[in-house]
Amino acid sequence: MKTYTIEEKEQIEKIIKSEQICFVGFSEKDGIPYVLPMNYGYEEGIIYLHSGPEGKAIRILEHNPNVCITFCTQPKLIWQHPDVACSYRMQSGSVICNGVVEFEDNYDEKVKVLDIIMRQYTDKDFKYSSPAVNNVKIWKVVIDSITAKDFGVRHPNAAKAKFR
Repeated sequence: MKTYTIEEKEQIEKIIKSEQICFVGFSEKDGIPYVLPMNYGYEEGIIYLHSGPEGKAIRILEHNPNVCITFCTQPKLIWQHPDVACSYRMQSGSVICNGVVEFEDNYDEKVKVLDIIMRQYTDKDFKYSSPAVNNVKIWKVVIDSITAKDFGVRHPNAAKAKFR
């Protein structure tokens, strides 16, 4: 089975827009990694996240705003040959982004970002209370670098896999 690099922007964005969560990796001052699953929104090369106004992630970002954000499509078990264990593999697509977190404090911009995040999950329109907007921490991550892969691509001559 093969792994292919995805270079087409449309394919990369399809993966980003199709998922429900992303994983955000941070590095603490002592170099210990910290990874959080998070809800997100995506628009025009920017990933938007939100959190409470305080916590471990905020403390880490105050010292090091660099993040790595990953997305992965729902994996499927596939195989080249049903009786050969090492021919089994997970088939999926993945995107890995790097960027720097900037916090958005402007009330109107925070509302716009909350709308972007909600559009990731639903087409409904929402109204937000002032306390909710004031108490949410909005993260803006302009993507500095991005890589994407399609892995577990079966050889065209492989036996037909039965997905579980």
